[in-house]
Amino acid sequence: MTDSILDAAKDVVRTEAAGVLAVADQLDASFLEVADTLYACTGKVFVVGSGTSGAIARRMAHLLAVCGTPAVFIHPMDALHGTMGALSEGDILISISRGGESDEINELSVRAQKRGVRVIALTAVPGSTLGQLADIVVVLETNEGGDPGGMIAMGSTLVTAVWGDALATVLMRRRQYGWDAVLETHPAGAVGHTEVLPQNLEGLGETPSATAG
Repeated sequence: MTDSILDAAKDVVRTEAAGVLAVADQLDASFLEVADTLYACTGKVFVVGSGTSGAIARRMAHLLAVCGTPAVFIHPMDALHGTMGALSEGDILISISRGGESDEINELSVRAQKRGVRVIALTAVPGSTLGQLADIVVVLETNEGGDPGGMIAMGSTLVTAVWGDALATVLMRRRQYGWDAVLETHPAGAVGHTEVLPQNLEGLGETPSATAG
């Protein structure tokens, strides 16, 4: 009994790990376009999602901010009850929805565009409502078994999370955002007590490529 439980748990870990590793092969022109767009953005960056995607959206916004790209999570229902007043022309909205058919995400995205906001969709279904309306579509696929029953967003949210980690880190390097700057905005916890900073990450240059705009 104990062995079968451990085997089942290990299968989950191996399946999800394989899905995360496969993200490297999904980094394409759409990733470059998003990186350029966020790098050149002079407005605000908002990240939105519902359910488990909402948890990943909150994480992504936090890590973008920590890495030097100002971003905040916006709750879709709060936004539809007035918070979208924070959205204005020149801003970017990253909308996360695996199936692309979450009504609240899609309605917010449409209304954001009417306010002059560019919408970036992270979805597994480019032909979905969200995929069709977005200004930039990033297709993130999950390996077989990654989401149990195709209904529980486990592997797919990890795929989205690691894609966001790659984005945050690339932007950090392009901005040459150093550890001293990280410490400036992270004074609490063990990080805030760091006395010897590591060497800064190698820069990736400062000029956005022609895909931005």
